Amino acid sequence: MKIAKKMAAFLAVILALLLSAAAFAKNARFDGTNYSITLDYNESVLPGDPVFIRLRFENIKAKKKNFSPAAVAELKVDEKTIGSAEFYSLGKKGSFEYMAGLPISSWAKSGDWQIVVKYTAPDEGEKSFTLPLAVGEKEFESGTITLNQTMNNISKNTSPEKVAQSKKLNDIINSINAESVYGLKKFIPPVKSNRRTTAFAERIIYKYPGGKESTTTHAGIDYGIPVGTEIVAPAAGKVVLAENRIATGWTIIIEHLPGLYTMYYHLSQLKVKEGQNVQQGDLIGLSGATGFATGPHLHWEVRLNSVIVNPDYFIEKDWSFNEK
Repeated sequence: MKIAKKMAAFLAVILALLLSAAAFAKNARFDGTNYSITLDYNESVLPGDPVFIRLRFENIKAKKKNFSPAAVAELKVDEKTIGSAEFYSLGKKGSFEYMAGLPISSWAKSGDWQIVVKYTAPDEGEKSFTLPLAVGEKEFESGTITLNQTMNNISKNTSPEKVAQSKKLNDIINSINAESVYGLKKFIPPVKSNRRTTAFAERIIYKYPGGKESTTTHAGIDYGIPVGTEIVAPAAGKVVLAENRIATGWTIIIEHLPGLYTMYYHLSQLKVKEGQNVQQGDLIGLSGATGFATGPHLHWEVRLNSVIVNPDYFIEKDWSFNEK
């Protein structure tokens, strides 16, 4: 019975993925009196996926030199706004091209959602239009991790140093710099290994030495790799954190786009410094087992507007519509 249920769940995920791939990119066009808008966005997602909207203002006939749309995208379900993001300029010479990214929670309910795009039109004031968004169903894996005493001590550590480290990390992933556009390419994996020990958004039960339990959502992908394995940058960006932390050991965070960050935990060595720009494929560190770790592995995490999103999405999808 358990095998049949697992097979049914697996087939449901595969079907959802196929449907998502088939209906991934949607084109739309909106015409105003003194302009037109063309856009691409992913109209079908699964829980944990991001939604990116890339739009272009064309045929602008009024105030072209000073034109700024001040656009924002709002994510709505059942008429309730559950998230928003401002559009940032892609900085292409001679074009008025902008993009925004919205994260979908791994706990999101399936159904028909909407994206409302609001913008300032040339000589017309504020305008808006609505894009349909289909959120499918996805069943995530679950597992149990038994903590040793060292990990238990780290989890209970409430020292000022750990609190300060948490605040620094959260301040980084909560910041959105509209000028931080480093690249729009598909990501590459940070390691060559395909061995994964924990999946993205896996529902994990932690068992503590004293017998207590707690449940959490795994924020990234764990690669089970030997200490010293080379870790590379999946895309161009800027290193915004490179230090040893109590919880995550030697840690790196790279900023790729406004609000889009990748994170690398439990390293044994750092090969980059804060403030350093990296290109796709550059060596950034070596894997390890530092911090809150049961053994040697790389924890790879992606955050969009501070929300965890599926790292595989950036590898498998033309998420920026850059390959059109």
